[in-house]
Amino acid sequence: MKKEEFAALAEKGTILLDGATGSNLTLAGMPKGISTELWVLEHREILQRLQREYAEAGSQIIYAPTFAANRISMENFGKEHEVRELNKRLVAVSQDAVGGKALIAGDITTTGKMMEPRGDMTYERLLEAYTEQIEALAQAGVDLLVAETMLSVDETAVVLDAAASVCDLPVMCSLTLEADGSALYGGNGVEAVETLQELGAAAVGVNCSVGPDQLEAVITSMKRAAKVPVIAKPNAGMPTINAQGHAIYSMDAPTFAKHVKTLIDAGAGVVGGCCGTTPEYIRLLAQEIGR
Repeated sequence: MKKEEFAALAEKGTILLDGATGSNLTLAGMPKGISTELWVLEHREILQRLQREYAEAGSQIIYAPTFAANRISMENFGKEHEVRELNKRLVAVSQDAVGGKALIAGDITTTGKMMEPRGDMTYERLLEAYTEQIEALAQAGVDLLVAETMLSVDETAVVLDAAASVCDLPVMCSLTLEADGSALYGGNGVEAVETLQELGAAAVGVNCSVGPDQLEAVITSMKRAAKVPVIAKPNAGMPTINAQGHAIYSMDAPTFAKHVKTLIDAGAGVVGGCCGTTPEYIRLLAQEIGR
């Protein structure tokens, strides 16, 4: 997919993404404290069932389960030298699941380490890690890329630099923002739009964070600065933790769909769900926007 093709898709109407992956895999039995990516390779049928349901619900873009399959994060599991093979296999899982019924986005995320001067992570090391993963994703045949759940504008910019060095795939970028629009490790929603769109991002926005009922002002402010589509992929409300240590999300599917529709009215052009959402949330959201 070319950047021009993504822009043309956005011009046709609201782009519908998928919903949560991690929270649904946890409900399906994935233990805490392990690599989601490695678990998926051992339980691919669970992930594929979920992704087929998203495609059937109306998702136009499905995120491959390559979230943390970068060299830095994989060091925690002794798999840092298997990044290329891991990404290839994980993309194939989604490609087989969807069967061409939706586009596949190569999923990239933060390493969780703060960049200099706030932390010890250097630009060079981060660029090398993202370049390696993106090159593997491009070779695996993803349709586009998404940098999601990013913690700062600076590290998201490194993803765009890495992508530009090895491919011409469109890159969607979404940060985890507070209800006031600030990012955890630096920057804010408006700064993210202004900076990242100039660096070539195909869309910029917010994911995870809070529920859609808390993001209208953030989306409105981002839209004012945007030359590209604005992304809204919020959680199903704010979670509480039950006695078993599981996060329970407060917002049901009909309420979620109505609040996301409000975000569309505020300027979001690319929408979906993050933690706590399921294919039912996406199905009702598709109905809400007339799909």
